[in-house]
Amino acid sequence: MIPVKGYAAQTPETDLAPWDFERREVGPHDVQFDILFCGVCHSDLHQIKNDWFEGIFPMVPGHEIVGRIVKVGDHVTKFKVGQLAGTGCMVDSCRVCENCKEGLEQYCIPGSTQTYNGLEQDKKTPTYGGYSNSIVVNEDFVLSMKEGVDLAATAPLLCAGITTYSPLRHWNVGKGHKLAVLGLGGLGHMAVKFGVAFGAEVTVLSTSPKKEEDAKKLGAHHFLVTSDAEQVKAAANTFDFILDTVSAPHDFNMYLNLLRMNGVHICVGVPPEPASIEAFALFGGRRSLAGSSIGGIAETQEMLDFCAEHNIVSDIEMIDIKDIQTAYDRMVKGDVRYRFVIDMATL
Repeated sequence: MIPVKGYAAQTPETDLAPWDFERREVGPHDVQFDILFCGVCHSDLHQIKNDWFEGIFPMVPGHEIVGRIVKVGDHVTKFKVGQLAGTGCMVDSCRVCENCKEGLEQYCIPGSTQTYNGLEQDKKTPTYGGYSNSIVVNEDFVLSMKEGVDLAATAPLLCAGITTYSPLRHWNVGKGHKLAVLGLGGLGHMAVKFGVAFGAEVTVLSTSPKKEEDAKKLGAHHFLVTSDAEQVKAAANTFDFILDTVSAPHDFNMYLNLLRMNGVHICVGVPPEPASIEAFALFGGRRSLAGSSIGGIAETQEMLDFCAEHNIVSDIEMIDIKDIQTAYDRMVKGDVRYRFVIDMATL
């Protein structure tokens, strides 16, 4: 076994603290890389606190992981020692269900293996994430990074990036479309960047007028204050798509009425309570309410290559790992522009 240093929550009631554990030895098809940077996702905090479901403890969070390869298995063909590499939200899947065969491992029918707070495909061995100094992953779930990219700012692309890229690609959002991005946080700021890069006319929807300057700097063409009833009324039947990144309770019906005929409201945020949807908000314009997860491995690699080509990265604030609890507190308050990234050299 490979000794590893990390930070873990021992229970839902305890803060993260240093924890030594072990990774498996590098198998024939495995890649080991030393972790250089790991993004901090809001879901890290949700899972530590058992907000969504009962977790597996001790829990080492982190699924926006980038680093440099230090060892490869004898049968590995895709990677070499010294290459930059990354791993996102999953590290395995069944490989044989219809979704996996279509490159949609994120929708694996028996269940993909999450990078942390999950079980390997043996359904017994816990997984541990990127708040650590090294990781071992099957080569099929390792992603290639181009030399010369801002590696720290690329890390959040492995969750915040692909979570917004995938639905925009699936619905072919681009030139001629009016796209509204609901919420301007870690996910929302990436949605703006991708929407603009794909050629859509992008409007940011936010309750906070203070975010207008940031929205415009990110490339948004318009800004709508959703707490202003007159602005909301004027925008009725306007948008082809709404990409909803909000994880707090909100009125879906108000936003559905902003969609034009055949408009689609796409949820990528995870509110803590079920939505209440009025049927007439859907009937009025043959509107749809849809959801989307992350992308499959091939699509995630496509996204990374697209970002490298178009110089798209996340806006980040670098932190030392000892400051992770402070970062969580600030994240809850929305006090980050727009993603914390841990410098793992501080571990």
